[in-house]
Amino acid sequence: MDKKTILIVDDDHDILKLLSMRLEASGYHVVAVDSAEKAIVQASLCKPRVVVTDLRMGEMDGMALFHALHKVNSALPVIIMTAHGTIPQAVEATKQGVFSFITKPFDSKQLLVHIEKAVMVNSAPTEPSAVGDNHWREEIVTCSNVMEDLLGQALLLAKGDTSVFIHGQSGTGKELLAKAIHNASDRKDNQFVAVNCAAIPENLLESELFGHAKGSFTGAASSYEGLFQAANNGTIFLDEIGDMPLSLQVKLLRVLQERQVRPVGSTKSIPVDVRVISATHCDIDKEMSLGNFREDLYYRLNVAELGIPPLVERRQDIPLLANHFLKEFSQASKKKVKTFASDAMELLMTAPWPGNIRQLRNVVEQSYALSTTPVIPARLVLKALRGKSGEIMPLTEAKKRFERDYLLKLLQLTSGNVTQAARLANRNRTEFYKLLHRHHLEPSEFKAQSRA
Repeated sequence: MDKKTILIVDDDHDILKLLSMRLEASGYHVVAVDSAEKAIVQASLCKPRVVVTDLRMGEMDGMALFHALHKVNSALPVIIMTAHGTIPQAVEATKQGVFSFITKPFDSKQLLVHIEKAVMVNSAPTEPSAVGDNHWREEIVTCSNVMEDLLGQALLLAKGDTSVFIHGQSGTGKELLAKAIHNASDRKDNQFVAVNCAAIPENLLESELFGHAKGSFTGAASSYEGLFQAANNGTIFLDEIGDMPLSLQVKLLRVLQERQVRPVGSTKSIPVDVRVISATHCDIDKEMSLGNFREDLYYRLNVAELGIPPLVERRQDIPLLANHFLKEFSQASKKKVKTFASDAMELLMTAPWPGNIRQLRNVVEQSYALSTTPVIPARLVLKALRGKSGEIMPLTEAKKRFERDYLLKLLQLTSGNVTQAARLANRNRTEFYKLLHRHHLEPSEFKAQSRA
C-alpha cells in the first residue's frame, strides 16, 4: 500500500469521523477505532506509521496505550490529543517518549503538521543506511539517544588521529564501534585489523603483533610481518587489552612511543603509521591498582575515552536489533522472514541480557531456527532465554494475553469466519462471540484484511 497508514483512537465517534475525513483528504490511509484495546489489535494488523489517540478514554487511556504500543515498537510515533491538557502533562508525556501532545480544540492544519513530522521520523529505515553520510556506521543498529550521542562523539574523534580507548561489557559491540571510527576516518581506504589479546597465547602474541624473522624460533620457517605492519596507514584494534601480559605491555608502549616495530629475532626496526583503538571489559583502574596494567601505557592508549552502554540501558534498540537479526538469518537460510509475537517481543524487551547484544543474537537465532510458523511464539523465546526473563506477569494478565492472541490467530487463520473459528476452538458461536466482544475483536475487519 502506497498510502501511509494512520491509526486514530477516540471514544468520540464524531471526532473519529471528522479526523478520518480530513486525513483521507490529505492522502493518508486511516484506520479508526474507538478504544485503546481495539487499537492494540489494529496496530498489529495495519502496521501504522503514526498513532493519534485521545488521552482520556474508557478503561485504558492514551498514555497506557502509548506504553503498550512502545513495548512492541518503541520507534512508533504517538500523538496524544486531549481537551484536558495542561503544560505539566505535556512535559511529562514528551519526557516518556510521546511524539507530541495537542490540546483540543485544535486546528486541523496544526495536527497535519505534527503528523507529517511524525511520518518523516518513521520513514527513516529501521537499520542504518548503507549510503550517504551514514555509511561509516552502517553495522550499528540503533534508535536510542544514548547511542546516538556516543556515535556523535565517535565521529568527532574519527576526524583526528587520537588514540581511543573503549570500555564496555562483553557483547556490547566494541569492535563494531572501533570499525565505525576507522570507516569515518581518513584511513578508511587502508586496513582495519582487529586483535583479541585474550585469545592469543602469551608466547605467540608478541610475534603476532610485531612479526618475527626467519629462524628466530623453532617453527619460524619464514619471516612474518605481524599485525602492526599489516595495519600500516590504517587502524589496529586491540580488544581485551586489559588481558595483555605485563612483559608485552612494555614492548607495546615502546612501539607507540617510537612509532616503529622490531620483529622477534630481528635487529632492525620498521617504521609504522598506525592508529590504535583499544578496548576492555574489565575494570582497568582496578587492574592498575593491583599492578596488572601499566599506568604509562594506559595513558598512552586512553587519550580519548568512549563507553558503550549495556543493552539494558538502550532497550528501545531491542526490537530493531531483533528484526535485524531475523532478516540476517532469513537471508542466510533463504527461508521466509519471520516476526515475533507481541508477548515474545515483550520477553525480549524485559529480559536482563547479561550477555548484551551477543546474547540477544543467539536467542533470536535459536528462536528463528526452532520456529515452524511465520510468527515466533513466546515459548521459544523463553526456552532460548533458558527460562530467565526480566519480568513475570500476573497469572490473570498472562491468561488474558494468551486468550487474545489465540483468538487473533484464529480469526487470521479463518479470514474472520466465526463459524470456522468457533469450530476450531471447540466452542459454540454464542460463546465465541462473547469472547470476541470481551477482547474487542471484530471478525469483519479480518474479512476485509483477507480481501485486501
